[in-house]
Amino acid sequence: MEIVWDERGGATVVRDGHPQSYVDPDDPLLLVFEYVEQFALVLEALRPDPAPLRVTHVGGAGMTLARWVHRVHPGSPQIVLEPDVALTDLVRRELPLPRGHRVRVRPERGQDGVRGLRDGSADVVVVDAYAQGRIPGELAGAAWVAELDRVLAPGGLVLVNAADEPGLRWVARLCATLHGAFGHVGQLVLQEVAKGRRFGNVVVVASRAPLDDVRLRRAAARASFPSTWRGADEVRRLVGGAAAFGPVGEPSPAPPDPGSLRLS
Repeated sequence: MEIVWDERGGATVVRDGHPQSYVDPDDPLLLVFEYVEQFALVLEALRPDPAPLRVTHVGGAGMTLARWVHRVHPGSPQIVLEPDVALTDLVRRELPLPRGHRVRVRPERGQDGVRGLRDGSADVVVVDAYAQGRIPGELAGAAWVAELDRVLAPGGLVLVNAADEPGLRWVARLCATLHGAFGHVGQLVLQEVAKGRRFGNVVVVASRAPLDDVRLRRAAARASFPSTWRGADEVRRLVGGAAAFGPVGEPSPAPPDPGSLRLS
């Protein structure tokens, strides 16, 4: 793993040969990775009040979104579940968190860390955890979704950074699994990924309450890269007969070989 700095003063956290996070220590509102910006757009749309949010992050890397939450929702108590202690130490040393933060990093895997959380203790759970470029099956199955349902407070949100091949068949199964606990599941996705033109990320949003499609469509229109919001009804049609995962899911598809990493 390494941190690659650019001439603008920003840094990319690289793990397993894959860029994990981009951090500008002086500007936590600068979100370079499209899916991180999409996370923020969803929160801006659905949680516009700047009051603190209780946020649990499954997967840490550079803690870009945690820094954003700290700036936009000051005083937010946040838990980051990141089992890679060496990665956390590297980030703390080279990309320290801002003063006054309430971010607590726990060296635990997502499924172990979430099991240790109290019922209804999170307003938002963000799942952004990869191993060798793939989401582990344990973070996609019905047992995992049941734990998310347990720890999520009334009115809470689950945000998942999913990645899939054209056709989004794995994402469809993930959405079907989330439907087992949450009645409303939407997607914020790059248009070229939605059209099946390439492997890419999909931000999946799950809630027990209806999602505000009007606000979320406006949020998608503000994205730096052309994006589209798929509401719960559309996702339900797209998922169709996709089978939900069992208690333990399947890993997401392997990403294409990134080749030699070049950042400029």
